[in-house]
Amino acid sequence: MPTTIYDVARRAEVSAATVSRVLNGNPNVDPDMVARVLKAIRELGYRPNAVARNLRRSRTTLWAVIVSDVGNPFFTTLVRGVEDVAQQAGFSVVLCNTDENPAKEETYVAAALSQQMAGVIISTSGSTKAAKSLAGSPTPVVAIDRELAGAGVDMVVVDNAGGAEAATRHLAAAGFARIACITGPAGVSTAEQRLAGYLAGVKATGREPIVLRSTFREQGGFDAMSALLDAPDRPDAVFVANNLMAVGAMRCLVRRRIAVPEEMGLVGFDELPWADLIRPSLTTVGQPAYELGRTAARLLADRIQSPASEPARIVLPTQLNVRQSSTR
Repeated sequence: MPTTIYDVARRAEVSAATVSRVLNGNPNVDPDMVARVLKAIRELGYRPNAVARNLRRSRTTLWAVIVSDVGNPFFTTLVRGVEDVAQQAGFSVVLCNTDENPAKEETYVAAALSQQMAGVIISTSGSTKAAKSLAGSPTPVVAIDRELAGAGVDMVVVDNAGGAEAATRHLAAAGFARIACITGPAGVSTAEQRLAGYLAGVKATGREPIVLRSTFREQGGFDAMSALLDAPDRPDAVFVANNLMAVGAMRCLVRRRIAVPEEMGLVGFDELPWADLIRPSLTTVGQPAYELGRTAARLLADRIQSPASEPARIVLPTQLNVRQSSTR
């Protein structure tokens, strides 16, 4: 005979109703009970009847997690935080990578809504059409890392402006005179907020702003740094508003044989796993990627249970990790 929900309840020493709440992703179940139920499910090999459950609920038990670049270590860590909470709440995660392409983002959003997924967590690439689709849908949505303008949904972001200003002030305090900023595309909230923080920092320290925009990719950082080095009055320090762009900027400096930090100070935004292993080690503005994912997942689970509550906006702090690349 196939294993039933009652077999799971007996093994976990809970009621069948508790097992049902765990399977349906109710966030109000005691974590110890959730762990016991999930352990019993694994031990017994229980498989709920997904078809019947979806007919009852009119939705799947899947969350779509839509990120702009799965190759970026920041998003890898972020998704792990989402997945850990989702599994505990009884949901599975479908990962969608947009490659910073609004058209791909629109396709994934349309698929998530048509498949009646239980919820969507999205780090947008900037598609207005996707934002409108999500805003007009009954599907619970949480925007993560990047704000979803005008959508009226739950958001989890970091203090981008504060982190960028701290990085810029640090470079000024270290004695750098001409501090440039390489930021991302116009209209992307992280690019705009980090630029705003940089501008506040240069203004506060009496320096002139030098700004280049590029793509949030390694090649974008390389190309922007190359342009700065070719300028008639090149900077002696750069704040780079994304980790992959920072890698590209470093690659350019190595190729051009520019000594860091003696000839060029460098600070990147986003921690990198090897930032303290290279020489010179890289100063970064670290953000809590795993906690971003966990917080967004908890918000989504709560939103599924309470769809009528007011949208929340949670801002997590950043941390300046000072290393050799910015210290003369």
